[in-house]
Amino acid sequence: MLNLRRCVVVAVLLVGAAGCSSPPQTETPAVVVSTPTSLETDSFVINPQFDGARSFSDGLAAVRIGDKSGFIDKTGSFVINPQFDLADSFSDGLANVFIGDDETGKWGFIDKTGSVVINPQFDSASPFSEGLASVRIGDDETGKAGFIDKTGSVVINPQFDLAWSFSDGLALVRIGGSVTGKWGFIDKTGSFVINLQFDYARSFSEGLAAVLIGDYSTGKWGFIDKTGSVVINPQFDDAYPFSEGLASVEIGDKSGFIDKTGSVVINPQFDSASPFSDGLSDVLIGDFRTGKWGFIDKTGSVVINLQFDLAASFSDGLALVRIGDRETGKWGFIDKTGSVVINPQFGFANPFSEGLAAVFIGDYETGKWGFIAR
Repeated sequence: MLNLRRCVVVAVLLVGAAGCSSPPQTETPAVVVSTPTSLETDSFVINPQFDGARSFSDGLAAVRIGDKSGFIDKTGSFVINPQFDLADSFSDGLANVFIGDDETGKWGFIDKTGSVVINPQFDSASPFSEGLASVRIGDDETGKAGFIDKTGSVVINPQFDLAWSFSDGLALVRIGGSVTGKWGFIDKTGSFVINLQFDYARSFSEGLAAVLIGDYSTGKWGFIDKTGSVVINPQFDDAYPFSEGLASVEIGDKSGFIDKTGSVVINPQFDSASPFSDGLSDVLIGDFRTGKWGFIDKTGSVVINLQFDLAASFSDGLALVRIGDRETGKWGFIDKTGSVVINPQFGFANPFSEGLAAVFIGDYETGKWGFIAR
């Protein structure tokens, strides 16, 4: 089944948008967090001044001032002035931007000088991936999705009810409604290499894709290879893409990990388990309101004790963690030993990317985003 418990998202104010071993025994010392008495302003490399901020990508970060978005470099200087109603991050050298209101506005693409290279004309657009971008003509109910190249030429005609970005050379597409439609995979010519047959699926990663046979309530998940052959039989109640050689799967209401042979290497025992990143996975024991998060290694051993109220995967060698509840808790960063390297002090934060992290200081009404270095 599709487990909504995993849909925990680190709260950020986005500028625009278009988841066999014994139970852990290892004990590590609890992290001692010192609460700063004042803001550690010396850690800011770009002072808090933005009303929204995305992570750096391709050397630039999308930021918002008032109701307009632009892009800054790592000195904090605007290289593309705020002028867009929404802006996504750069990917493959281009960024998708939105101009207009919710009813009549359109998405297009700019380059890193801010020049429009693909005119705003799409009702939705995803970032470029592997040289192509998924775009939609029409609304979510009746419109169709296809793919364009970096010149803006349509290379796969809009014909799908939903189309995810290319990954491992294939794109996951659906024809039909969300309940009765079927999923399959196309190549970059638009040809089906794996026919529409799955009740749900996830994109390819590391050569395999998770697929659902049956409905969300009673169906089972397994894995196929790029020929469409089932290599891990449907047997799981949920399954997620492979990362660093392992995939998170659910049996009943517990999460564990399998390898590419389908063997369970970390027994299902967690209430949530994220994909491995930098050799570690953030895991939860307990419910999302009162449970605690920590980190395990690929043997399933706890290497950073379950003690955080929320945690995100490691990125650039550091992981975001929150101490306290959603309303009053603060975010900081730990390293892979579990040591706090940036004290919890931020209302919101994004993971480190390209050496910098976007963080939020202040209350919801008047607070601002800036960037810190490690």
